[in-house]
Formats: sequence, structure tokens, C-alpha cells
Amino acid sequence: MSKSVKKKVAVAMSGGVDSSVAAAMMVEKGYDVIGLTMQLYDSGRTTSVGSKTCCAGQDIYDAKRVSDKLGIKHYTLDYEKRFQKSVMQDFADSYAEGITPIPCIRCNQKMKFKDLLNTSLDLGAEFLVTGHYANIKGKGKNIGLYRAKDLTKDQSYFLFATPQKILKNICFPLGELSKADTRNYAKRMNLSISEKPESQDICFVQSTAKKGYREIVQKLRPDISKSGNIIHVNGRIMGKHTGIDSFTVGQRRGLGVISEDGTPLYVTKIEANNNSVFVGSEQDMEIRNFNIAEISWLENKPLDKVEGIIADVQLSSEHITQKASVSYLDSDNLLVNLHEANYRVAPGQACVIYKNDRILGGGWISGGLSE
Repeated sequence: MSKSVKKKVAVAMSGGVDSSVAAAMMVEKGYDVIGLTMQLYDSGRTTSVGSKTCCAGQDIYDAKRVSDKLGIKHYTLDYEKRFQKSVMQDFADSYAEGITPIPCIRCNQKMKFKDLLNTSLDLGAEFLVTGHYANIKGKGKNIGLYRAKDLTKDQSYFLFATPQKILKNICFPLGELSKADTRNYAKRMNLSISEKPESQDICFVQSTAKKGYREIVQKLRPDISKSGNIIHVNGRIMGKHTGIDSFTVGQRRGLGVISEDGTPLYVTKIEANNNSVFVGSEQDMEIRNFNIAEISWLENKPLDKVEGIIADVQLSSEHITQKASVSYLDSDNLLVNLHEANYRVAPGQACVIYKNDRILGGGWISGGLSE
């Protein structure tokens, strides 16, 4: 590619291996690359080299070092207030409502592929590059989001809320690589972060903190720390808890109560309105149908308004899909009928709808859970 016609791209650099390799790949392909790092939280905190967070402290420094190595411009963007309002507050509010959030999806939806993408385009970049393991295929009306080649690293589940109209402005160069390929690439390019540990699932929760995510939740929602009853599904009160933020649907450990016969107990339901946590056997968690809201479609008219479709659905970040019938409940909500029962369906989690490896769309599990 001639230097006079170099296309400009922006790379979201978190300071980790994946985004660093994505930047290196763009440089090798001859693009005019800009590195952008979002400073999302705790700007004054010093993190250790072995930290498993991202977008703070050491990670910003690592992103700058990689950028210097690659000879590209690097900018750090102060998005702390936006991140707290759009992601962290939503995280805390979700726990206060008795549902289990996925902040990574909200961050992609409201930060990376909205604020950061707009900044990239304002800087003259043709598209925003990230280190996600996913693929974008097709053009025009046929453009779509697909699973990564390495299903053990696939992150398409976390990207379902990305509007189809902006896929033309996004690039995922790691979509055809394995994690081993990525690290080998980093070593070949002599990048200082080639052996850096992967970031944890929730970037703003320090893995070394005793309270973990509860510390964040209680800071943003101090009203959540109030006692309530732990109730067996048969109606018997089994004990007390100190806050519903200690529990998620499907949780087994740390319940503070035990069954009379010694069989494992699980959280089956959380009722925020009366501050109650319900527990029961694994069988009591069996779910066959539920509703999803805040629907996002990544394919044009994938669902017939009357008949619906049979598709594969993924209900957690793990690569486990199952067959389901999906139909409209009303104009804003879908009804998902699982062909086989699932025992880990939690309100607040995402239900992503696939046709083979292509995402059709998805939404947030909202209610109507029943056997």
C-alpha cells in the first residue's frame, strides 16, 4: 500500500495481548494506525504488573509502550464519568433489582462501539479495530457478525448488542486466530506484553479485594445492604441474609443455609421488592421458557411476526447453545421456549440467538421464567 494513500484506523488498546496484537497486525498491513486507550476507572490507583484488570494504571502504561514499539500515535481518553454512569451504575442497579448483570456487554454497547467509535471516526479513522475474537462477514445489507474460528475464545456473545449498521466501521483481526496464535504473534513482534495474563471478566473489580464486586455495588447503592429472609421454595424460612447483592440465581456456595437431608441448595429466585432470596434443589431451577427484552437484531427481518423461528440460543458466556423456538410476545419482547430444560437461566443475563455461527440477534432475560 502506497504511503500516500494509507487508510487511517483506530485501535482500542487496553494494554493486553489481544488488542496489542490487533494493533500490530494493522501496522503490518500498512494502515496509518492510532492507538486509543479508554481510562475507565480509578485513575489514581497503582496496579501491579501482574494485575488482571484492564483500562487503568499499569495497563495504560503497557498500551503506551506497545504503541511506542510499533511507532504509532497513542492517546488516553478520560471516560471515567461515562463509564461509571453507563456501566458501573447499571451494574450496581441490576444487583439492587435482584438480577445478574453482564457489564462487558454494556461496555461494548455503550462505550466501545458508541463513544469510542464516534471518537475514532472524528479523528478521521475509517474503522475501529478491537482485539475481540469474533468475525464480521459480508457487505451492505448482508453484513453480519459471526463466531470466531477458535470457539474456546469466541466472544461474539458479548457483542450481540452491536447495531448492524455500524459493523462496516468495525474490524476484528483476531477472528481467525487462536490464543496461542495471538501470543506467538506478540512474541514474533517482540511486544513486551506477550506473556501478560488475561484480564478478568469484570475489569473494575480487583481480584485481590476481599469483598470483590460487593464493594462496588455497596458504594454505588448503599441502600442494598439490608437483611432479609432466605426462603425454601416450599415456603419455609431457612435463615437471614445481609443483602441480596450477595446472591445470584444458580449460586450454590456461600448461601449460609443447608438442607435437612444434606442435598445441595441453589438460589432459584431473588425478589428485590421484599428482599427475599429463594433456594431449592437443582430440579427446582428447571426452566423451559422465558421472556427477553431490549431486543437487538443483527440480520434484516430474521423473525416472522407470526410463526417465529427455531434457532440456537446461548444463555451464558460459555460456549453452550441449545435449540429453542423463538417468537414475538409483543412488539418489544420475545418468548423463548427451550426444547430441553435449562437449569441456569438467570434474569439479567443475555440470550443470544444464532443461526449456525451467525448472530441473528438477542436480548436480556427479563421475566416469565417458568417450568
